[in-house]
Amino acid sequence: MKYQEFAGLKAPASNIILGLMRIADSSDSEIRDLYRAARKSGINVIDHANIYGRDHLCERRFAEAVPLSPAERAEIVIQTKAGIVTGENPHFDFSYEELVGEAEKSLRALNTDYIDVFLLHRPDTLMEPEEVARAFDHLESSGKVRAFGVSNQTPRQMELLRQSVTQPLLFNQVQLSMTHCPIIAEGVAMNMLSSEQSVVRDGGGLLDYARLTGTTLQAWSPFQKGFFDGAFLGDPDFAELNEAIQRIAARYSVTDTAIAVGWITRHPANIQVVLGTTTPQRVRDSAAGSEIPLTRAEWYELFRLAGHIVP
Repeated sequence: MKYQEFAGLKAPASNIILGLMRIADSSDSEIRDLYRAARKSGINVIDHANIYGRDHLCERRFAEAVPLSPAERAEIVIQTKAGIVTGENPHFDFSYEELVGEAEKSLRALNTDYIDVFLLHRPDTLMEPEEVARAFDHLESSGKVRAFGVSNQTPRQMELLRQSVTQPLLFNQVQLSMTHCPIIAEGVAMNMLSSEQSVVRDGGGLLDYARLTGTTLQAWSPFQKGFFDGAFLGDPDFAELNEAIQRIAARYSVTDTAIAVGWITRHPANIQVVLGTTTPQRVRDSAAGSEIPLTRAEWYELFRLAGHIVP
């Protein structure tokens, strides 16, 4: 398992993250089995959000099922998000009151004294950067949050925040998979007028911006073929891609799942991969993709067979 050091975090963070957005209806034993599979595989980053299960339910279920000793708590990185308001009138809210209030609710739900990483969950176009800065300052100075980041934000949105926020924005969680990778594909097809792939969708080179600013991207939905369109692994519409994945998986003695993860972790941007599975074996298979040394030829073959142009 590959780990990275981040400012403010006491423990190095694994490049595979266990996302717990689907555990609301899981039993205590099922949650424990999932968590233990992750930990035994070397995963020590746990991803939550206040809206997972609605009103912090998944956070509470995790805390109920997995009571952490002080020593174990120090070994893991707990990440959560706020800024999305659900209900009859769904909207986004990066106000001081919302961010601080939701962070405090997460602390209670998770039964912990501090949150390691706090992310802004999707952009709030009505955001006032000074409000976010005040919230971050309070959460950091009170010891409630150790590190900060965003989710699904463009480079310009992050730059706007950075004008006011004094804490480093260490993370940006974005959708990324082998078949859904516009942040990578647009650069490969740069300046190709007739190609849809060359269209810049993220406000101007999010991948390169992340590398230039030391921002770590976190890839959510690493197996999705599109925007919540189902997985590409085993999909007959991607028969040639899956044949190549299977051939390469056999070469490295891992599963297809590990290759799908390894394609992301192979990128020199040091991208973390967020898992959304509730199956312990899928967690173990994914963890095996942490450090697969795919060659350039293998990486680009999968990229091309996933439907992208290699000019």
